[in-house]
Amino acid sequence: MTQENQVSSCCDMSSGTSRCRIEALVSIDERGQMVLPKDLREKAHISAGDKLALTSWEKEGRICCITITKAEDLIEMVKSAVGPVVNDIVKHL
Repeated sequence: MTQENQVSSCCDMSSGTSRCRIEALVSIDERGQMVLPKDLREKAHISAGDKLALTSWEKEGRICCITITKAEDLIEMVKSAVGPVVNDIVKHL
């Protein structure tokens, strides 16, 4: 399986194998920083220097959910979603 397929299948909530669960509870310090537990970083293949994208969902003017995605994985998800559309447009030019 290619990296692109791994990303899209991992983050595809419509598949029967995806699941959502609480991995850890973290605290925010006075500087607004938090620590991701080591076992979670290892499981997610997050290393020092990695870029993470924070995505939020808002409901009635209040952020109700925040997710963290490795930036490289987010880029691949966008490419796999938008790429076929762009290719189709290019074919018709």
